[in-house]
Amino acid sequence: MDHPAVLLVFLGLLWAPPPAAGSSKDPVTVSEFYSQIPQRLSFYNWYGNARLFRFRVPSDAVLLRWILQASRENRPECQHAEITVHFRYGAPPVINPLGYNFAPNTSVPYSFNRTMVFTKSLQNNTFLNISNPAPGDWFIAAHLPKDPEKIEIQGFTKSCAYIFQPELFVLREVNIPILQMDSPLRYSLTPPRSLARFKIFIPEYTQELVLRLETCTSDESPTLCPLKVAVGSAEHPQSFPRTANCSGSTNCSLSLSSPPWERWLSVLVESPPWLNSSVSFQLSYSVPVCTPGTIASRSIFTFLNALNITGNSTLSRNGPLAAGNVSSAWGARSANLSSGSCLRSYPVIREELDLVSVRFQSVNGPFVPVVAPSPTVMLLSLDSDMDSGGTLVVNLRLNKTTLNNETAAVMACLSAAAPVLTLNSSQNCATAFFDGYAFKMNGSLTSGTRYVPYPEADKWYLSLQLLCPRGDSECQQLTARVMVSAYLSPCLDDCGTYGECRLLRRNGYLYTACSCKAGWAGWSCTDDRNAISSGQQLLATLLLTLSNLMFVPTIAVALSHSFFVEAAVYVYTMFFSTFYHACDQPGVAVMCIMEYDTLQYCDFFGSVVAIWVTILCMARLKTVPKYVLFMSGTLFIAMSMQLDRRGMWNMMGPCLFAIIVLVIAWTYRGVRRRHCYPPSWRRWVFFLVPGVSLAVIAIAIYVFAETQSNYYYTHSLWHILVAGSVAFLLPPREKKQKSWDWRSMLDCGYKMCKDDREELYAVT
Repeated sequence: MDHPAVLLVFLGLLWAPPPAAGSSKDPVTVSEFYSQIPQRLSFYNWYGNARLFRFRVPSDAVLLRWILQASRENRPECQHAEITVHFRYGAPPVINPLGYNFAPNTSVPYSFNRTMVFTKSLQNNTFLNISNPAPGDWFIAAHLPKDPEKIEIQGFTKSCAYIFQPELFVLREVNIPILQMDSPLRYSLTPPRSLARFKIFIPEYTQELVLRLETCTSDESPTLCPLKVAVGSAEHPQSFPRTANCSGSTNCSLSLSSPPWERWLSVLVESPPWLNSSVSFQLSYSVPVCTPGTIASRSIFTFLNALNITGNSTLSRNGPLAAGNVSSAWGARSANLSSGSCLRSYPVIREELDLVSVRFQSVNGPFVPVVAPSPTVMLLSLDSDMDSGGTLVVNLRLNKTTLNNETAAVMACLSAAAPVLTLNSSQNCATAFFDGYAFKMNGSLTSGTRYVPYPEADKWYLSLQLLCPRGDSECQQLTARVMVSAYLSPCLDDCGTYGECRLLRRNGYLYTACSCKAGWAGWSCTDDRNAISSGQQLLATLLLTLSNLMFVPTIAVALSHSFFVEAAVYVYTMFFSTFYHACDQPGVAVMCIMEYDTLQYCDFFGSVVAIWVTILCMARLKTVPKYVLFMSGTLFIAMSMQLDRRGMWNMMGPCLFAIIVLVIAWTYRGVRRRHCYPPSWRRWVFFLVPGVSLAVIAIAIYVFAETQSNYYYTHSLWHILVAGSVAFLLPPREKKQKSWDWRSMLDCGYKMCKDDREELYAVT
């Protein structure tokens, strides 16, 4: 199905007729369409192989319809692969297609997926509907199955192309009625309409949302109310808004603790489809707002003045404030908060360090007082677009000396959009629509850690409260001190020893992911089930480096045949290939004498030049054209390597040109001498055939057999075979040319010296 056809079909599906005259209560719907450019998918090995898409869903959306379009090439090597598409609201999906373990204390946010399978067709169109979706950013990540780890040579081997493009149709209502706090609204549902939608606003510091449906009457049964009330939006197909069934009663209510602050919530009132009569009802809501027990503005100015007076108070990496007397005064003020407050709010400094890197520090220092009457709340603001692309790390450590009661415990909850204000030992740190992350510390367990990869872009809250047994008045008077360390890191522990933290970008959105090595795997490179031991790493390094010593016999053969330029090229190739592979290894067996990019360039460049000069040497050209081709070809290879060092024609181009020169030179000699060249059958049997055979085997291994898992062995064998083939293919020394000695090369003295450029003899 082409793009215009899809657009016309779904615009027809989503179009709603305009309301009739006089029906002002009927909803007015509009449709919108969003699309992103298609991208080529990759087989999955790490998160960077997944293609990420971001869509922004407008407010008041009532229906999302995803159109997932995938296609593949019509080629024999194109298999019937499966495409996995992951969805998540608020942040990129945290996926684990290969089943590796996450780091301990990692909380994996929920995401859902769909699978697209190619059968006999070249295209697949999959649709997904989500009713009453949450407004904001929705992310899609798509990828192919596990990477087969076949090393592909650019331009020589061509993999099948799988193209994926997501599109989104949005149906949203306009002019949705807004409920006013404590102001009842009378409304009626008349067939065929069975659904009414309203909006309410939740202010900051709301402790609870109480929604009431009253005086519900139906034409069929005046005493029974068949309606159902739902509050909230869907963040995945299995998520349902909080509902209350009013069947059997004319009045019902719905109470939600800790609703999201400073947010519009959707309220739906629905009648059953079998009801054919009108239903009238009255809808109202209230939001009890708690009084935050925080330090007054005058106290903050007093604190800042105290900082100016005490010149030793500075911001540092270990703690935001290093003035003991000021911290004591601050703690004394915070202890005398109003008794009617339902939470204690402590100011937090948000310090942006770098991209996707933020540190949070309490103004009162790293230790936060925690008491029993009301929770201590700290705001961790992660509402920037780039904050959702890292890892949120929260470390808590209880000062054991401040908790001398064996029965007391400190409960902490980390949640988004709203804090948990009623903490107890049995609850799971859930707010109205978010399942938070719990910490519990006591005299035996004094610390807690939580890692949240790709946290939702929202305001996060850390709530801490001292839990005491009922009737323990001594515990009620305690003030526990908890050290809080919270920060947003690009990658957890910088992906460890065997990983590299990489910054990725898709359509202007920045996020990070770990690229693992040495067999380590997982989200943070912490899964060692396939890890390569230190001994294996050392063995791999030795194989790839010492296999280059096979060039030593080749260099000796070149020197014995008086091919000094060729020998110098082989020395260059052996040196940089050895140290490039010593620097290219993962893990601990690594040694880099230069920058990695420089070593890689010199290795690739030297390999191609070595093949270039070897084939031209076999052609046995005269001195002047031989060295002109040597130099001009080397300069051209240097330029092409700078343009694309991994391109196939960087090696194939010089090789083909040199082989053409070789064939022309040998054909010319054979025609002129009326004999096959080289004339000796021993040269063919004992040198050329073995040399060509070794070269063909090396190329076959390099192209068809080399994978990521056997790279250490196959590439080492490639070094040995190529160096050995060069030793066989080098032509013998000219019969008229005498063996060289260093003294005659450095200084002729009073002897007859040969000038190769003019083929003349001169007395010096």
